[in-house]
Amino acid sequence: MLSRRGLLRAGIAAAAAPVVVGAAAPAARAELFNPRQQWLRDATAGLFLHWGMRTAPGYTDVAAWEAAASAWTPEYWLDEAQKLYASYVVLACLHSRLGYARCWPSAIPGSPASQRDFLGELVAAAGRRGMHVILYITDDPQHHNETGFEYLDVAAYQRYTNDPTVDITTRDGFGRFSYDNFVEVMQRYPDLGGFWIDNDNAYWERTGLYARIRAERPSFLLSNNNEDTAIMDTVSNEQKTGMTPPYDYPQGIWTPGPRLTEADFKLAGNWWYDGRDHTIDYGLSIGRIITCAGASMKALIAEGAQVDGRFPPNYEAFNNFVAGYLAPIRESFQDTEGGGYLYGGLQPGAFNDGGYGTTTIRKGDPDLHYVHVLTPPDSDTLRVRDNGYVVRSFEDVRTGTSFPFRQAAGYLIVSGIGAWDPYDTVFRVRTAGRSGLFTGPVTASATSARGGFPASNLVDGSYLTWWDNNGVLPVSITLDLGRRTRVRYLAINQREWSPVHPRDTNESSARIRDFQVSGDGAGDRDSDGLVRIGTMENARAVRFIDLGSWSTRFIRLDVLSTWSTGLPRTKYTDRLQIDQMWVGTDYV
Repeated sequence: MLSRRGLLRAGIAAAAAPVVVGAAAPAARAELFNPRQQWLRDATAGLFLHWGMRTAPGYTDVAAWEAAASAWTPEYWLDEAQKLYASYVVLACLHSRLGYARCWPSAIPGSPASQRDFLGELVAAAGRRGMHVILYITDDPQHHNETGFEYLDVAAYQRYTNDPTVDITTRDGFGRFSYDNFVEVMQRYPDLGGFWIDNDNAYWERTGLYARIRAERPSFLLSNNNEDTAIMDTVSNEQKTGMTPPYDYPQGIWTPGPRLTEADFKLAGNWWYDGRDHTIDYGLSIGRIITCAGASMKALIAEGAQVDGRFPPNYEAFNNFVAGYLAPIRESFQDTEGGGYLYGGLQPGAFNDGGYGTTTIRKGDPDLHYVHVLTPPDSDTLRVRDNGYVVRSFEDVRTGTSFPFRQAAGYLIVSGIGAWDPYDTVFRVRTAGRSGLFTGPVTASATSARGGFPASNLVDGSYLTWWDNNGVLPVSITLDLGRRTRVRYLAINQREWSPVHPRDTNESSARIRDFQVSGDGAGDRDSDGLVRIGTMENARAVRFIDLGSWSTRFIRLDVLSTWSTGLPRTKYTDRLQIDQMWVGTDYV
């Protein structure tokens, strides 16, 4: 605990050597904003389609597969995508587990290729609807003969390249073969939306494939799976499970906004049609779509199409249900951003009495919010942290029913909610700005910082800069308000660079766990000054530390441990990154 004299000494030292608020941190590695990304930023969801020669019942002859697919139409896929409120399709056909089939006529021998231009038809049909198609191309030759049939023709590709040494059943050889296919596709289909990369291939990296795509097709998006690669526009995150609640997919994500992120998950069963009509968990799937919207992520929903292109009956039924179910609440998840992050908004996550959900905020309208209650509280009351917003109205989006409400101690409190929707009860919340936030100049100092990530980044108002503790714990951050003032709470947006729900032993949460907050002056105190000691929840989005009613100039946050402390060491262990901190002087 910091004594009043010690805290004042720290404040005087900070004042003697003031930190310049707004000092720039090094530029982010990746290109965060580019006009080519805008259509995906505007999207809510995509449809992930794995479809090829090994789609059940499976084929070894490309002509037989193509004949079985003769009833396929691009319009059906696009219709089904739009039922899911998806505006793009990712097509995985040249896939290692689907027979390496190419669904376009190719001049490059080495794997099966159709005579019908399925890809070209899909791209053209999508363009007519203002939708986009992204093509998946695998990097992986290891499944070339796993069924006992050889899908790759090494000799044909050797003749094509006039190189008897190239072997496309090896990673390097396949990298060369697939490189040629990237080039063929981008030259033939200029209206393609881009490429979806499952894993990098050393040949692609060594020969500058991505730079070539950027140079020849600057409008193409590049998406990478489970890896944050600087040249890519999008970080996709494959099939993360095991979190509580199970639908809150963003708990497994480790890439902070405004970087484009995508959650790619199986609706049910396998990635591709395996001959079975799997049962679909409606609550899980709808919850994933909504929680992704609540974190400004894109939900890439994988449905396995049959050989003729149609989905099994259970999948069609789900799509039809979603089309009708989400229609009345469309305003709450389209053209919105996730609430509680860099765009402002109400706090998502755990509500009262076992309730859980997420929040969104209308793009361009900071006073229009939505609360999605995905797991209802065990009562007729809802309490949501208001984040300083002055609430003017609260109504059910589906029914239009208005509810009386009150605000107290930092919470929006609504009682008398007689019925909860089984999947998503959505409320429209209109506000009149924010109140009670300290608006004077604030300087910040810290006992440790990584080079290029100074404490000034904590209070510069920008989420493109942040503070990094350089792996030192415990660590202290002191905010100087410039004058003694009343303080009610401290708000913190930690950088979303680590998962709340680790996927494996290489991951852990780098969020604050044990902390102490100290102040000077008068108010709720113990014998040695103002202090709050506690444990911060391991959760995404803005967090609050309530301080009672302090009168103080300096606020010191001592971070004693993070949620990675004491676990097997990873790149997150004892590393803390914070985007922004601010002070509340009053509750609404």
